[in-house]
Amino acid sequence: MISRNWPNEFVRACVTISLLLGASLAAQTKAPAIALIDPADAVTWQNWTRELGWQVITAPAPPADIDSRVKALAAAVEDAVKKGTADPARIYLAGRGDASAAVFYAISRVPDLWAAAAALGGSPKPALDTNRLYAANFTNVPVLWIASDDAKPLADKLIAAKLNLEFRSAATGANAAALMQWFAEHKRDAAPAAIDCETNSPAFARCYWIQLTKFDAAERNDVLATTRIPGGSGAKLDLGNFVFKLDEPGPGVLVASLPEKYSGPLKVGDRLIALDGKPLEDARQYVELMDKTTDEKLAVATVQRGKDRVRVETRIVLPVRDSGVTARVQAQVLPAEKEIQIVTRTITELRVTIAPQWIPATLLWNGLSLENLKEAGCWTLSVQRELLHAEKCP
Repeated sequence: MISRNWPNEFVRACVTISLLLGASLAAQTKAPAIALIDPADAVTWQNWTRELGWQVITAPAPPADIDSRVKALAAAVEDAVKKGTADPARIYLAGRGDASAAVFYAISRVPDLWAAAAALGGSPKPALDTNRLYAANFTNVPVLWIASDDAKPLADKLIAAKLNLEFRSAATGANAAALMQWFAEHKRDAAPAAIDCETNSPAFARCYWIQLTKFDAAERNDVLATTRIPGGSGAKLDLGNFVFKLDEPGPGVLVASLPEKYSGPLKVGDRLIALDGKPLEDARQYVELMDKTTDEKLAVATVQRGKDRVRVETRIVLPVRDSGVTARVQAQVLPAEKEIQIVTRTITELRVTIAPQWIPATLLWNGLSLENLKEAGCWTLSVQRELLHAEKCP
């Protein structure tokens, strides 16, 4: 895992980059921005980007649940863009350590705000275990994950699932200049010619120039398969939300921290060294064991507390999974043919923002056509009596 205390050469490297990029950035009133899902990291990133003139955006007083945190950060980014302080084409999502999983989750929930993202250390596994990680949502958002070499098998799994991911070893890839240069090479297109998004929630239904507004699980479309990337079973011990480091050496699983007002049987510094009498080598073995567990059942954990061993009776519990039904939209603009093609699943109404350069055009949605579209702007589309109906957005 990448340390939270990167060497001072990071700051010096940022100065080097500023000599290369600073002149052009300083000439612009709208600065690139680093958006942080973990506000506790703000000072560090401010130090790293100060010489570049970049902005750091966090959500004030972020809520505890991850969906609310993502919404709050998105609102903070949109507010900075509206005020003119942040360049919407260069908003970079970032997280370190335990916040790395939230980087992957935030992209999957709100894919259309970010030019690129970086996860330093940590693991996307907690995001995978939510069952809400959709590869389609990463189509236009490249992610750089810098982690220890033993994380590469998971990175390979994500890449095989067509997630737009670049993996670098922390031994060679945790270079300040390379990281900031990598960010600077990516820009967000507000109206990309090809978009692809999937969601299980109307609260997260934005996809660049399309907004999904009405859902119907009966409106299936076998042309669009799900892009959900399956995680493990999500099983865990019913001991409260204790925090452990995946790359912490054994024996057993070291309890690194506990939530405020924790009332469970664990203490910081405890080690879970056995489960049902079978030794736990380290945190990775514990995670693998939980991933393979598909049934809830009683269990006995052995905890090493100083020189004492404590027997803790507990239970293996499984998360409540979201419904398997999702909505997906895939769209593209074909300038040569003057066509806008949209294919959806589980959607009966949507809003499309037509860019002026796409006009005039024929719009096709799931095989139905709207001929001779001559006016740009926002249109609400629906199917009425097997005909495609369009009207200007209110």
